[in-house]
Amino acid sequence: MCKTKRRFNVTTDSKHDLPIAPNHLDRQFAVDQANQVYVGDITYIYTQEG
Repeated sequence: MCKTKRRFNVTTDSKHDLPIAPNHLDRQFAVDQANQVYVGDITYIYTQEG
């Protein structure tokens, strides 16, 4: 039995007219005090819509 290569599934639509949230952090991760900056990654969240 051979395995076929999975097809790449595009999940990001960059060509839209929706507003884009501002980048307040701008990759400045060094902070003076604790609990000043929180980051997370929501790259892929499965939904039943796809």
